[in-house]
Amino acid sequence: MKKVASLLLCVCLAVGACTAAGHGDRTVTVFAAASLTESFGEIVDEFEAEHPRTRVRLNLAGSSRLAQQIVAGAPADVFASASEATMRTVTEAGRVEGEPRVFATNELAIAVAPGNPHGITSFADLAGAGLTVVVCAPQVPCGAATERVERASGVTLRPASEEQDVKAVLTKVQAGEADAGVVYGTDVRAAGDQVSTVRFPEAGRAVNHYPIAVLTGTGQPEPARWFTEFVLGPAVRKQLNGAGFGAP
Repeated sequence: MKKVASLLLCVCLAVGACTAAGHGDRTVTVFAAASLTESFGEIVDEFEAEHPRTRVRLNLAGSSRLAQQIVAGAPADVFASASEATMRTVTEAGRVEGEPRVFATNELAIAVAPGNPHGITSFADLAGAGLTVVVCAPQVPCGAATERVERASGVTLRPASEEQDVKAVLTKVQAGEADAGVVYGTDVRAAGDQVSTVRFPEAGRAVNHYPIAVLTGTGQPEPARWFTEFVLGPAVRKQLNGAGFGAP
């Protein structure tokens, strides 16, 4: 009888172990702005270390493209946007749970080839003849910010191309396909010695605020909230500051 009881106990423990192992093994899909690529890569690693049974799947692209995908019904649990305007698109479509909260800010900068061979020192220099300049498309947060700088400075750019996200702009400068690109300060910092940076005071007139929110219809509401709160926490704020992002 004791052997039977022992056997039953082992079976129950085994079943319980299997159930515990299976319970909580969840994946959270996070749609995040392309400018968050490097930072969110590190943040996800830290979050998963604290929540070993939760995995984060990142979808990184231009905020406007991500917003369109979410509104169209793409399966996502969290949205981290590079602007409040693109988050508003999702909010007005009824896809946001609660109120989005800003977790970081970012300013534009000019990315040029290492050593700044064309001697660009200001935003106005980008309108000079003979320069190949690349910017983000107007519907993308970095493109909308560039347009705000143009209005504030009275400078009109004639870009060779308008890209769908800030990383595409940076890539063209790195590849030598453009003499200069208007990106975020965080992007040129992440690129290291592959580009040089030109700061300009007008960037302060077009600061972008980055909101994050849990999305409605999420299949993983609890871990989605965990991740959102993690991003809003002091440890991540310190990490983002180190990457060049400003405080909310």
